[in-house]
Amino acid sequence: MDDVPIRDETIRLGQFLKLAGLIDTGSDAKTVIAEGLVSVNDEVDTRRGRQLRPGDVVSFSGRAARVARP
Repeated sequence: MDDVPIRDETIRLGQFLKLAGLIDTGSDAKTVIAEGLVSVNDEVDTRRGRQLRPGDVVSFSGRAARVARP
């Protein structure tokens, strides 16, 4: 699992998927989140705008990334 630092205190789920390199585009993020393919802290989340904080773990397609402080 990779630790991915963010600039601010929070980041939206769709933005974090791109930042972490788990998906390529924002439209890809919208699709995989809506289809229930993304988990946050081991629970499926279908809210693209969900606010993530340092320590949250996002999983997609067998890969995971943890939100880290800058």
